[in-house]
Amino acid sequence: MDSKIKRVYVPMTETGFYILFCLQEEMHGYNITQKVRQLTEGQVEIGPGTMYGTLGKMEKDGLIEFVREEEKRKLYKITSIGREVLELEIKRIKRLYKNIGGQ
Repeated sequence: MDSKIKRVYVPMTETGFYILFCLQEEMHGYNITQKVRQLTEGQVEIGPGTMYGTLGKMEKDGLIEFVREEEKRKLYKITSIGREVLELEIKRIKRLYKNIGGQ
């Protein structure tokens, strides 16, 4: 993984983390918004500007890729680089949890 990518994305913002986490399956922006709302019990809401800005940046940086268009909605999926970044972030979060006395 490119050191610039690691420096830019680790640690991740909560929004970036959830977007990348959701894109382990093909999804479009609106699906991601709904999934994040469900996963966080409504505690995290991603607005359209943040969603599409983040998707554009992640696509440009090679973390996600456009898969296809469905009813004028672009579907994206995580790439191998994106998966590496996501795994690094999950390990970081688990370490933090462990250090504060979690299981």
